[in-house]
Amino acid sequence: MKNLQFLLLALLLSGLGSCEKKGELQEGAWRGELMLAGDRTAPFLFEVKKQGSDSATFTLINGEERVELLDATFHGDTLIVPIVAYDAVLKGFVKGDRIEGKFIKNYIEDDPGVTFTAVYNVTERFEPVAKPTTRRIDGKWDVLFVGESGDTTLNVGIFKTQGDIVTGSILTNSGDLRFLEGAYTGEGVQLSAFSGLSPYYIELNFTADTLFEGTFYTTRGTTTLLGAKNDSAALADAYSLAGLKPGYETLSFSLPDLEGNTVSLSDERYKGKVVIVSILGSWCPNCLDEMAFLAPWYEENKGRGVEILGIAFERKDDEAYAKKAIGQLKERYHTGYPILFGGAVGKENVAGALPELDNFSSYPTTIFVDKQGKVRTIHTGFNGPATGLFYDEFIEEFNALVDSLLAE
Repeated sequence: MKNLQFLLLALLLSGLGSCEKKGELQEGAWRGELMLAGDRTAPFLFEVKKQGSDSATFTLINGEERVELLDATFHGDTLIVPIVAYDAVLKGFVKGDRIEGKFIKNYIEDDPGVTFTAVYNVTERFEPVAKPTTRRIDGKWDVLFVGESGDTTLNVGIFKTQGDIVTGSILTNSGDLRFLEGAYTGEGVQLSAFSGLSPYYIELNFTADTLFEGTFYTTRGTTTLLGAKNDSAALADAYSLAGLKPGYETLSFSLPDLEGNTVSLSDERYKGKVVIVSILGSWCPNCLDEMAFLAPWYEENKGRGVEILGIAFERKDDEAYAKKAIGQLKERYHTGYPILFGGAVGKENVAGALPELDNFSSYPTTIFVDKQGKVRTIHTGFNGPATGLFYDEFIEEFNALVDSLLAE
C-alpha cells in the first residue's frame, strides 16, 4: 500500500513539474504565424531573451531588419508583448514549446485580434521544398497591383537571393512594403514580413523567366500581382505628385508642439533658414523609416542653417493620446526637432492644417522650404532601407537638394 501511495505521489509531482514546464518561456529562436485572409498565414521569425524572472525582450526578424519589442512580461503561462510603436500587443499563453494567442490593436475598440501561434526552436521562415524552381527573382520588376474592382497601380519590386533566402521589397508611390523575406517554391517564391503592425504574405509563381503572377495577402484581403522583369523599373517622380494650390508660395500653419506652444514658420527659429516639413504619423511604418533617417541627419546638419519640423496626424483627435504617441516616437529616435500635432489622420484634416497643399496622398510627405519661406518642392512617400538602391538614390537626391537650397 505504501509503495502504491509513493507511486501516486511521484506521478502527481511529475504532473506538476510538467504543468510548470508548460508555462515556461524558452529563450532563443521562435517561428510565429499570424492568420490572414484567404486562409493563409504570415510566418515570421523572432528571438526571445529573458531580462528577469518575469520579463523579456522579443526581437522580430525580417531579412536585415531587427525590431526590438521591450518589456514583454510573462506570469505563469500568460504572455504579454507590447508593440509600443504601433499601439498594439501580442497576448498569448505559453504551452510548452508553443505560444497561442492574439495580435491585438489597442487603438481599435474591442478589437477581436488576429490569431497568433509560435513554435520554439524553429529557425526557417518557410520549410524548404524538395525541388525549388531554378528561376531567379533577382533584380528589378514592374509589379502591377490589381484590386478587386479591377483598379490597377504600377509599382516596383526589387529582390536578391543569398543562398536559399530571398529578400527585397515592393515600392509604391506612398512607400514600400519594408523588409520582405522568403524562399523559393517549386513554381516561384513565397515572401512574408511582420514588423509589429501589418503582417504580409506574398505568393508568386513564374509564368516565364521574366514574368510572374501571384497574390498579396493581408489581414484585410487579397490583391492580385502581375510582374515583369525590367532593369529600368521606376516609380512616378515623387517630386511631381503633390504641390501647392495656384496662388500660394508658403505654408501658414500654426500648430501646437508637445508642450502646448504654438509653432509656425514665421517663428524666429526658422527665419532665414532652409526648413524641411515632414507630414507623418506615429502609426506609419514608412514615416518611422523616414524619421530613422531624418533624426540623426538633423543632429549632423542643424549647424548649417537648416531646420526640420514634423507635423503628426494621429489615430485619434485627442491631445493626450497624441502627446503620448508623439512623445514615444521622439524618444525612440532621439529626435531633436519639434513634432507638432495636426489632428486625426485623414486627408480632410491635412487640408485643414495645411490648406495650401494640393494633391496630398501619402504619409510621409516631405516639404522643402527655402530661406525666404517659399515652398520649393514636395516629396511624396518614402522608400526606406529595405529598397536598397532606391534608398541610396533618395539620400543622394535629398542631400543635393538641401545643399542647393543652403547655397542660395
